[in-house]
Amino acid sequence: MTTYTLPIDGMTCASCVSRVERALKRLPGVESACVNLATESATVQAQCPLPELVSTVQAAGYDVPRREQQLRIEGMTCASCVSRVEKALKRVPGVMEASVNLATETATVTALQGVSDAALLGAVRDAGYTAHLPGTTAAPAAPARRGVSEGQAVVLAALLSLPLAGPMVGDLFGQHWMLNGWLQWALATPVQFWLGARFYRAAWKALRAGTGNMDLLVALGTSAAYGLSVYRMLSDDSGMPHLYFESAAVVITLVLLGKWLEARAKRQTTEAIRALQALAPETARVRRGDEEVELPLAEVVVGDIVVVRPGERVPVDGEVLEGHSHFDESLLTGESLPVSKGPGERVTGGSINAEGRVVLRTVAVGAETALARIVRLVESAQGHKAPIQRLVDQVSAVFVPAVVGLALVTVLGWGLATGDWSTATINAVSVLVIACPCALGLATPAALMVGTGIAARHGILIKDAQALEVAHGIDTVAFDKTGTLTEGRPALVAMQATPGLSDDTLLAWAAALQSGSEHPLAHAVLEAATQRALAAPAAEGVRALPGRGVAGRVDGRDLVLANARGLQEMGLDPAPLAGPAQALQTQGRTVSWLAETAPAPRLLGLLAFGDHLKPQAREAIGRLHAQGIRTVLVSGDNRGSALAAAAALGMSDVRAEVLPEDKARVIAELKTPGEGARARRVAMVGDGLNDAPALAAADVGLAMGTGTDVAMHAAGITLMRGDPRLVADAIEVSRRTTRKIRQNLFWAFIYNVVGLPLAALGLLSPVIAGAAMALSSVSVISNALLLKRWKPSARSSS
Repeated sequence: MTTYTLPIDGMTCASCVSRVERALKRLPGVESACVNLATESATVQAQCPLPELVSTVQAAGYDVPRREQQLRIEGMTCASCVSRVEKALKRVPGVMEASVNLATETATVTALQGVSDAALLGAVRDAGYTAHLPGTTAAPAAPARRGVSEGQAVVLAALLSLPLAGPMVGDLFGQHWMLNGWLQWALATPVQFWLGARFYRAAWKALRAGTGNMDLLVALGTSAAYGLSVYRMLSDDSGMPHLYFESAAVVITLVLLGKWLEARAKRQTTEAIRALQALAPETARVRRGDEEVELPLAEVVVGDIVVVRPGERVPVDGEVLEGHSHFDESLLTGESLPVSKGPGERVTGGSINAEGRVVLRTVAVGAETALARIVRLVESAQGHKAPIQRLVDQVSAVFVPAVVGLALVTVLGWGLATGDWSTATINAVSVLVIACPCALGLATPAALMVGTGIAARHGILIKDAQALEVAHGIDTVAFDKTGTLTEGRPALVAMQATPGLSDDTLLAWAAALQSGSEHPLAHAVLEAATQRALAAPAAEGVRALPGRGVAGRVDGRDLVLANARGLQEMGLDPAPLAGPAQALQTQGRTVSWLAETAPAPRLLGLLAFGDHLKPQAREAIGRLHAQGIRTVLVSGDNRGSALAAAAALGMSDVRAEVLPEDKARVIAELKTPGEGARARRVAMVGDGLNDAPALAAADVGLAMGTGTDVAMHAAGITLMRGDPRLVADAIEVSRRTTRKIRQNLFWAFIYNVVGLPLAALGLLSPVIAGAAMALSSVSVISNALLLKRWKPSARSSS
């Protein structure tokens, strides 16, 4: 039975207390629940997991404050270490989830508000590892080899081991170069206990924590070979005993070499995130009165006027006040060509000012800039586990004990069967050193890091590993139309007033209703009114009619500007203008109706809008079809407009006149399989506020980075450019990354499935086994690095 203390937000009275208590007590496994309104907390004694308690409180209508904390972990070497750190963190009271990534050497912890960082750091330390918060310096650890770097240790170990390994080569040519036993001991001892001291320290920490890891296997195996050699050297009177010092020394050398190569390769997997972090300059040129002062970026605040000279990186997110220039945003958005910016337009921090001098008003600095958000998103995706990693976690939990057990069986089997306990020991050593838990731990995160990093370099931001893994199986993509497949900048192309009303009056009243709206159609109305030099009268009581239009009072009349659905629901007959409306809709135009609802309901006229398809849209749909993916157009526009756009793009499945709240329902319908068919995996692509529910309902949501923040928050993948071809690229990079994960897991498992039995049967020497172990991790990371060669098909058409 565990006692939990849950902080609870939203309780206001005794009835809230009673409601939460009843909800908790109904949960199986809860023995008691006591809620305190004054402290806004609940004390619960239960046998069920903490996440179940939190979900129960949330279902009752209250919130349990949580936080996510990242920790830097040092000293992990394999998947067993990952499992050990996760278990230690999950035992901390208040921790809901802990995910440890071997490749990034980080832990992401989700815990209740109030769980201290000190408790998390202490749990990691008690498990035998070093932990510190990002941005802080880790406490200095005792040096493994005083004054010797990792690379120097490899060189020293190789120099000491070569004379021991030389006689093995000589035997191939009939030469006997065997060194004196005491000379072999003198060469092997510093490799074993000085250069290999790290394995003993890590193994001892693992044993104290009651677990095992790769270091324990290496320490056991090499110590057995070294100890057997010392025993035979002291007890054998023949003068030329068969010793195994070379096995112990060469295995340690090979493992040190493998870890050094692995560290170098792991640094390459984080190149993309380091490149993004390096984009932000350290200083900014800020205008103070009539002077320009260079200040550290930390001292710049929102509203400051920043001057950017040609060739400089933009230090902040800002709005252009003065000047025109082209900005290179390739590392942020994947846009291959510089983008022209002028007064009133937004510039993203980290982009390069190609030519002109520009003056910006700062709108975001530091952690709030687009660049900082991108870095956080990529780091988050790289720090979390993919669902496929669960298999590795299950294997790693029993891997080291199973290998030690197999080594014991090997030594007993060989010893009892042959009576040659020296050979039995050496075969057991081979079993211990060929085991590759490090390759298992690196197989998935290494591929994820490279995949998410290279995707970010090309303008595809993947929020989490689950989105990346799920996206590879997408077989249906649903597209919003406006702003996703079209430019999202509709223009007023036609209007017609009923008899007795002029077109100018029709447009002026429509502009009055739309004067405070940010909708693309509203911008088109206001722009048309400005071009005609019409002054829009004041509107009162303006209110939105979601999915239908807008209503308000203008010049003493109750007016509504609505689509066909809104007009029908108000009982107004469009018959007087049905003919012109039908002709416009057949041409792919979107038609809005202006009507008067009081004092006498009547139709006043129609306005028709046209929005051009993006030049890349047809290619984007064609590429998806070539990948065998079904495409669906889901639009709130009238059916004629939606059908015209679909025909131009080569899409046959169209869902038109869909209200925002119904888009999620359409996604659910697309996911539902037909009779005898498998469930479909559906992606939704959109950019607007009304697309957010559908993005969340889809298996994977893809939001255009040119759209709203709400849409991007609901999506699993954000496309930094408004280029629909990036949808196919996102699916392609997901497929390639998933393929690399599976390849890595295959090789990591095959090393052990094939190598361990061969070692147990005496068919592998410890030296060959050590080489295979070292090679396993390097090969897994090297295979993941091949993803860096991927290039997206989408290219800027700017």
